[in-house]
Amino acid sequence: MRKITLILLCALLGPLGAGAQIVNRLKVDDATFQRYAWGRMQQYNPDNLFLADSIYTVGVQMGSPKYRCLGLSLEFPVRFAQGDYERMDAAVAEIKQMLEARTDTRSFYFSTIHEYCQYLILIGRASDAMLEARAMERIASEEKSALGRMYAHRIVGLIQSYRTNSWLAIQNFTKAADYCKEARAEQELPNLFILIAQEYIKMRDFDAAEDFCRQAEQYQEFFPSLRIKTKMTRAYFYNAQRDWSAFWRTYDELTADPLYKMQADNDARFEMDVAYLQSKGFFEEALAKADSLGTARDRHDKKQSIYAAQGAFAPAYSELSRLMSEKDSIYIKVQNEDMAILDAEMNNAQLRQDAERLRHQNQNTILIGFLVMFAIAFIAILMQQWQLRENLDEMRRKNNEALTARRAFQKAMDAKESENDYRIKILQNRTTNVLTDYEDFLHS
Repeated sequence: MRKITLILLCALLGPLGAGAQIVNRLKVDDATFQRYAWGRMQQYNPDNLFLADSIYTVGVQMGSPKYRCLGLSLEFPVRFAQGDYERMDAAVAEIKQMLEARTDTRSFYFSTIHEYCQYLILIGRASDAMLEARAMERIASEEKSALGRMYAHRIVGLIQSYRTNSWLAIQNFTKAADYCKEARAEQELPNLFILIAQEYIKMRDFDAAEDFCRQAEQYQEFFPSLRIKTKMTRAYFYNAQRDWSAFWRTYDELTADPLYKMQADNDARFEMDVAYLQSKGFFEEALAKADSLGTARDRHDKKQSIYAAQGAFAPAYSELSRLMSEKDSIYIKVQNEDMAILDAEMNNAQLRQDAERLRHQNQNTILIGFLVMFAIAFIAILMQQWQLRENLDEMRRKNNEALTARRAFQKAMDAKESENDYRIKILQNRTTNVLTDYEDFLHS
């Protein structure tokens, strides 16, 4: 058995590298990644707790959040299988604390939160899963990450499947497949095809289910760990069609496969066992196995089907009544979950409005401050211009006064010079007259 699993592990970790389902997203050393990959292939094995602790301890010694997150991601699936949901939440919370703000680990962060949400949905905490999906969508939208959007829509699809809204589930899974292709995360495509096929089986659209089964099976050659998931989907398909020979053959192949117990959780295996026992007509054994299912809804659903197949209509009606009551309570719970999500989104919206209002207030304050500073500067410039103009006017006045005085002085000087010229002429005339009179006297 171990030899077969080791061969599968070698195939998984071979030259396909990034195309394998278990990807070295945190870029740790090869030896650690191989140990981690081994744990991922048997994710519900309690021994993974020791492996997880070993890798986590290395991370503490190295001071490396990546190794610590790797160890924690091996731990929480086991905690889920053990029903230790508090420890599961704590492990995921620690991963989120270390990785939420790091953009270089987004691929691992998205895939880990997606896996966590799967478990939340299985234990009836769909509202928590929805809030995680919305948070993931917000981060992915801000960072334009097609991978994050793929995981977010996949979570919403799982929630709709849990609520028995198969068509809405298919729509979200289809969107996830589109983002998957955009992100070039081909290793996730067959898983999405399987999920879509299972929803079509619930809707009894067997042609569409068959088509998506085949699409998923085409990837088995590249991703050997898909074998269990595709066989389980085939088993659901044959059981829904009541093709008992094909169902029994597939069931025998599953239970003989060493990876079946490692990769399928208890409830999935119990449901398969119940379907097998019921198809064989082992009704008492099927009823006993149905009591092992984890949720009351699944227990009542399986038991009413078994009683009806027996022709025991009174207990079948009783189980059906309990199932409907359980569905009513689930419906009420879903409404409460939706209200909780709506409240959270309204609170977030209010916070965004408050932040936007504060931003506008800050912008207005800055604008007013700028306008005040501009006004002060403008007034100062105007004052300087006015003072300069006053100074220029004063200078012009003084210059004009000086020019006027100069002109008056020049005019006075000119007048004085004219007067002097006149006096000189009079004197010259008088001198001429005296000389003429003297000459006349001498000649007389």
